[in-house]
Amino acid sequence: MSRNKGGRPAGAIRDSREDKILYTAVTAVLIVFLLLVAYPLIYVVSSSFSSGTAVSTGQVFLWPVDFSLEGYKTVFAHKLIGAAYRNTLFYTSAGTAINVTITVMCAYPLARNDFPMRKFFSVFFLVVMFFSGGMIPTYMVVSNLKLTNTIWAMLLPGAISVYNMILVRTFLKNSIPQALLEVSQIDGCSDAKYFFHILLPLSKPVIAVITLYYAVGHWNAYFNAMMYLSDQELYPLQLILRQILVANQVNLNEMVDVEALVAKQGLADVLKYALIVVSTAPILCVYPFLQRFFMKGVMLGSVKG
Repeated sequence: MSRNKGGRPAGAIRDSREDKILYTAVTAVLIVFLLLVAYPLIYVVSSSFSSGTAVSTGQVFLWPVDFSLEGYKTVFAHKLIGAAYRNTLFYTSAGTAINVTITVMCAYPLARNDFPMRKFFSVFFLVVMFFSGGMIPTYMVVSNLKLTNTIWAMLLPGAISVYNMILVRTFLKNSIPQALLEVSQIDGCSDAKYFFHILLPLSKPVIAVITLYYAVGHWNAYFNAMMYLSDQELYPLQLILRQILVANQVNLNEMVDVEALVAKQGLADVLKYALIVVSTAPILCVYPFLQRFFMKGVMLGSVKG
């Protein structure tokens, strides 16, 4: 094998140069993707803090132009925004608590080897995961249960995700030693004490992961509200946002100071960007606190079967 003056194999230099070229190319591609993802977010935030004239005339490119808080003032002056924001916070917190509770309680027996019908229920959940009754039968069930136009229509349908249940079951089965259960039973620990005092504290990573999954789902949910809710006082924030963004309906009669708003050109565009920021900021603030659990929770809960 040929060597250079430093005694290193000649191929080592060639491999090092090839690695540098590869790392440079990968870094360049990642930077391009970062810019593609980051620029729309920066543009939305900048537009929300710009004046209506600057937004409507296309002057905003990267930074706010003619800094203004008029969009945010208008958002919180809308008579439905405050109620919708409170509704979404309630749906997210209560719905996530229901989801996590049912998911963990369902996953626990399926992770126990001594559960008699473990295989039957595992197959049953897999079947319903891929096949459902459909939208119309689901609506008929909700309607016959008298849940339409109530808060329960946003909480009970879809109270458990089979995917998340399988994630938790796999985590409990592969990450919590079976010997721990046996030792606790020898010491006289009941199943309830084992579940609440031993199993749950050791399952914080996967619980944090499914909590964020469920919370994001509830925060962004609007389709169930479209089907089951008719009272605007029960609408979540995303449904009000949809009416403004998708349907392009900005009813100035629902604002507090109509004359001042009509006089401002491009206020509707600023309002849309401000609504996007207001609706996404809370869930983005929660993510950093749970991010450290993601790698451990998802990886340990996804390997094996």
